[in-house]
Amino acid sequence: MLCYIRLDFSSMVSQKLRRGLLLLPALLLAGCNTVVLNPSGDIASQQGRLIVISTILMLLIIVPVLVLIVLFAWRYRKSNTSAPYEPDWDHSTKLELIIWGAPLLIIIALGLLTWITTHTLDPYRPLSRIDAERPIPPQTKTLKVEVVALDWKWLFIYPEQGIATVNELAAPVDVPIEFKITASNVMNSFFIPALAGQIYAMPSMETKLHAVINKAGEYEGFSANYSGAGFSHMRFKFHGLDQQGFDDWVKKAKAESGTMKRADYLQLEKPSEREPARLFGTVDAGLFHDIVNRCVEPNTVCLNKQMSTDLNVKPGQKHE
Repeated sequence: MLCYIRLDFSSMVSQKLRRGLLLLPALLLAGCNTVVLNPSGDIASQQGRLIVISTILMLLIIVPVLVLIVLFAWRYRKSNTSAPYEPDWDHSTKLELIIWGAPLLIIIALGLLTWITTHTLDPYRPLSRIDAERPIPPQTKTLKVEVVALDWKWLFIYPEQGIATVNELAAPVDVPIEFKITASNVMNSFFIPALAGQIYAMPSMETKLHAVINKAGEYEGFSANYSGAGFSHMRFKFHGLDQQGFDDWVKKAKAESGTMKRADYLQLEKPSEREPARLFGTVDAGLFHDIVNRCVEPNTVCLNKQMSTDLNVKPGQKHE
């Protein structure tokens, strides 16, 4: 009787364990954030569809191959004496056409898809639409934002609004945004999954990203490229607001007493972690230009001027 109870208990545990293992993938997937495949910006939506289409095209080859592996192993197992045995077989034209033709068609389709989307989703290319159903209306003004990756925080400059922020970004819904992106000294990657794909931020260089947010909300932004000790906390909030909400946010920033002059930037540039979000009511004109050209400090020659001077100096001639 005792033996029977132990076996029965073991069976119950085994059943529960099997059920738990079956539910484990569902539990793990339940914690996933699928923002990349369900974004709120048109560019990210197109990129998400590209991932799905590419995956489906590749599965057209992978799935049949996996199924055929199991089928062949079962059909031609040692105990199946009814399976045909053809030791001298070495060629089939139909099989060769299938083996080479199907992958070739998939490669051609992926190549065309890559060629088209490489141009239409070029981050440097200005937007031509708000979403799939709405082109950009004439006279629409693009919001310009200058992005600086620091150690380990983000600085955002709104040159037309005359404000700056640290670890906080905002933009009106359905308004094209042009980001100009650089870094202070270490390469980073600017990434808002709900808005668009990642773009590298590199010192002494300016990269660009054009995007639009189509739904109001608060979204996560971060660096997608390891840059040192404080990398894991290099995050910021991106607010998608209606036009009135964005105007109010700009007014709130302008009312702040904080300033982002060159001396303030040099202080902010020093490495620090877990920086709180801050707004600055004023910002020096041309600060982003000087950050890119590494001439924020006084009495420093900007890189673009230095390179221009070098180009104009003749061989053997000394710099003045």
